[in-house]
Amino acid sequence: MNDLKKRSLIDVDAPNASTGIINGRSSNILNWDDVRFPWAYPKYKRMLANFWTPFEINMSKDIKQFPAMSEREKDAFLKIIGLLALLDSIQTDYAGRVADYLTDSSLNALMIILAQQEVVHNHSYSYVLSSIVPKAKQEEVFDYWRTEPILRERNDFITNGYKGFAENPNVENLLYSIVYDVILEGLFFYSGFAFFYNLARNQKMVGTSTMINYINRDEQLHVGLFEKIFKEILKENPEYDTPDLKEFGTATFSKAAELEIDWARHIIGHEIDGLLIPELEAYIKFMANKRAEQLGFQAPFDGYRTNPLRWIIAYQEVDLGKTDFFEQKSRQYTKTSDANGFDEL
Repeated sequence: MNDLKKRSLIDVDAPNASTGIINGRSSNILNWDDVRFPWAYPKYKRMLANFWTPFEINMSKDIKQFPAMSEREKDAFLKIIGLLALLDSIQTDYAGRVADYLTDSSLNALMIILAQQEVVHNHSYSYVLSSIVPKAKQEEVFDYWRTEPILRERNDFITNGYKGFAENPNVENLLYSIVYDVILEGLFFYSGFAFFYNLARNQKMVGTSTMINYINRDEQLHVGLFEKIFKEILKENPEYDTPDLKEFGTATFSKAAELEIDWARHIIGHEIDGLLIPELEAYIKFMANKRAEQLGFQAPFDGYRTNPLRWIIAYQEVDLGKTDFFEQKSRQYTKTSDANGFDEL
């Protein structure tokens, strides 16, 4: 049976630990000592440990630096922020929809935390923009997805991928939608992240890059969570682990990488201050291979087994719970004017 049943609000005759990840039964009472999946509680603790808010970011240097950046850098900066804002908005809604069909109270809890983190990410983009540009420009940035054709094509790729599940929630569409989710959180953000980290290694917009690192750290956990869910669904429902699914996965990651490369060429050109487009293209293909294989698919690109942007590891993998990112983590808050739309940041 391909249909998905929504999780019951409460089921007095069912066990606390669910009988299945989907289409199972559960009381829907959450007891972390009595859950189906042993990896759920460690994931919960890790997600809680990642807690942060935009108010932690000191934007004072970024406010001074942004006007001095080149026009190409400023244009790329704002358009990438606009892209991230749209994708994280979609992701908040998608996580809630998936949660409705996971018949396990612990996984529902993880999805709610994930959705909350996506809300924080969106707040972060507003926070950055409110610090550096007037309110009218902020509104323009949040509408880029309507006016930029290449950006629209990338976004339609994801939203159309989610629509099948949203409009017809069955097992196959859920699996397909998770592929798009991993593309969104594990591939489509990454050229944008590279742009911000490249600014930071040139000592530009370090406050924004700190925020991006927080978001990057969350997204890595989210990809890992959806990877677990994807594999558990197939483990419990092996009839869906088909050659068609594997072919779909490889082809979809290939198309996603092409779209991401087109976007990178459009937004960055050949080079921005040391970030070379051939290296960025190789990095995107490397990440597409990595994410495809995480879900059990064949890598879409021959070669591309090593990260060509070795310098980026220092920015992606710093442990912000133990180390101040760029010696930047500050509790100073930045006030902006009424024109920027936030009374206090």
